[in-house]
Amino acid sequence: MSTPGQRFKKKVEHWYFIVAFLVLYDVVAVNIAYFLALWFRFDCVFSQIPHRFLDAWWHFTPLYSVLSIGIFALFRLYNSMWRYASFSELFRIGSASLVTSVAHVVLITTFFRRMPISYDIIGAAFQIIFLAVVRFSYRLFLMLQETRIEKTQIKERVMLVGAGNSGQLILRDINNNPNARERVVCIIDDNSNKWGRYLHNVPIVGGRDSILENVEKFGVDKIYLAMPSATAVQRRDILNICKETDCELKNLPSILQLASGEVTVSKMRDVSVDDLLGREPIKPNMAEVFNFISGKVILVTGGGGSIGSELCRQIANHSPKQLIIFDVYENNAYDIQNELREIHPELNLVTLIGSVRDSRRMFQVFEEYRPQIVYHAAAHKHVPLMEDSPCEAVKNNAIGTYKTAYAALAHGCERFVLISTDKAVNPTNIMGASKRLCEMIIQAFDEKIKAGRASEIPELFTHLGDETAGKKDSGFNLDSTKTEFVAVRFGNVLGSNGSVVPIFKKQIARGGPVTVTHPDIIRYFMTVPEAVRLVMLAGTYAKGGEIFVLDMGSPVKIDTLARNLIRLSGYKPDVDIEIKYTGLRPGEKLYEEKLMAEEGLRKTENDLIHIGCPIPFDTDDFLRSLEQLMLAAYNNRRDIKERVGEVVTTYHPQNPEITVVKDSMYRALVREDEVSAPLTMEQAASSGPPQSAN
Repeated sequence: MSTPGQRFKKKVEHWYFIVAFLVLYDVVAVNIAYFLALWFRFDCVFSQIPHRFLDAWWHFTPLYSVLSIGIFALFRLYNSMWRYASFSELFRIGSASLVTSVAHVVLITTFFRRMPISYDIIGAAFQIIFLAVVRFSYRLFLMLQETRIEKTQIKERVMLVGAGNSGQLILRDINNNPNARERVVCIIDDNSNKWGRYLHNVPIVGGRDSILENVEKFGVDKIYLAMPSATAVQRRDILNICKETDCELKNLPSILQLASGEVTVSKMRDVSVDDLLGREPIKPNMAEVFNFISGKVILVTGGGGSIGSELCRQIANHSPKQLIIFDVYENNAYDIQNELREIHPELNLVTLIGSVRDSRRMFQVFEEYRPQIVYHAAAHKHVPLMEDSPCEAVKNNAIGTYKTAYAALAHGCERFVLISTDKAVNPTNIMGASKRLCEMIIQAFDEKIKAGRASEIPELFTHLGDETAGKKDSGFNLDSTKTEFVAVRFGNVLGSNGSVVPIFKKQIARGGPVTVTHPDIIRYFMTVPEAVRLVMLAGTYAKGGEIFVLDMGSPVKIDTLARNLIRLSGYKPDVDIEIKYTGLRPGEKLYEEKLMAEEGLRKTENDLIHIGCPIPFDTDDFLRSLEQLMLAAYNNRRDIKERVGEVVTTYHPQNPEITVVKDSMYRALVREDEVSAPLTMEQAASSGPPQSAN
């Protein structure tokens, strides 16, 4: 077995052998070039060449040989790896040859005699040809050898979508990688001027309409999308064509990669379901938010959950005085605590375990840390589970919100932001009804504060032995409080805990079936970062009592979402992976609304955030009813849903058979096989589905 030193010696000897060969070749080549020029000048008859010209050429060859080798060395013609020769090497060959040719003319004329002009021109031409041919023939030989090897190897055939700069860089990266397991066989581009032409010897075969045809024609295994500057709608439309094939899809997601020179096959990522939503990511200007939270003590309840943890991440990025993570689940809290401490070692971070249902714990937290801003994300959110445990939904969501809000009120918190849901609109399930109770609590607190009668808000806790003595011990005059209570309402969050996408992915990984409750069920979706950014931004607009409604773009058919995920995983729906319809679950609607018919909409400074004008209700009656509702929930009354319905008049437990018929009118909002055209908030309000009767 050879040692590293022996292997290095072999490489050095091989390298010097190549250099020696090129030096000898160049000595012969440059002199033969000018001899041939002289020969051609005199009609290719050696005997007709005058001796004065032949002698001048012959005596000049030693000097020219040394001069040429020196100049070629200066131009690094003996240091290049010619197996990868490209335009830069050709440019250096041309430059070196031009310099030596000029030197040839000057020196042979000065020291010997003036030669024919044709001798100078033809000699220079032959010289550059001889220098380039031997060097590039090595690369040509290797390319032919690799082509012969490729024909004997099985490589995955790739269709490249996009013949622009990114597509060219991806193609070059594949071609220059000797270990690549792919081969680009055709290119798609919507620019008809490129059709029928070639990019690095690969044909540009047509536009997006020819994708399906050419996938079959060229036997394509993979489709690479190299369109980083395309809009989300353009990407969605092309992806909707590509997903009809059996090909694996890869995407170059960011135009920033093009600017930073990171366009390689390794940077391609799997096409995600986000790409199929058909809208640009929501990226509001967060300057107002960060000015608002900087230097303040901020409490996030439910800080270990999907929304809560993302809130903590974004708050941590912008210099709060202190960030308090509060969660009842220690594992979730532990995970986000470790993440933030690793990324932000300078952050003043406090992680507390406790329940928002424990008013003594909440008062202790507010008394000790005095948070100025509260984002209340703690809640039970799974609809079917709450249908089976309705008292827990009321206790955790409604009463937990009340206790947390009361603690904030009693300690002079500046702003309290409730994370609500579109399921609170005309709720047909107890989870949605409990979140509507949360919104009503926020509205009731705001009304009392604006009337200067916050002291009339009952504690609601003494009946349960959960005394806080909040009004006495907090040292704060409730009637003088300026706490601003607001709610932010949005829909489903892609990738959050319990959302359909992770469930579908697990089902696909198991080989199916993928379960969808109903073929026509429709939902609004956002990504977690989008939702959190808008929640924080809406919180800065608060003046008290508002229910902010986030514009979530177009509704998506869950059946279409499931089929797209199956295709993106490389399978065929209903062939490789079965789609099974299980029927609407208890309390589940075919659609979710973002506002009630009785609520109008007011614009804010941001087009993505609107304010739903609250439905008026008697605050005093509501607070008295809430006290009775709390007692019923803690006593686990079986009629809790009926009692909730008496307080939340828009709550009507669902009869699935009736709902399916009623909701069929709503199916026109989405196309059968893809995301619908975007709806404005006003359209959603005016042309949405029929409202539940009060």
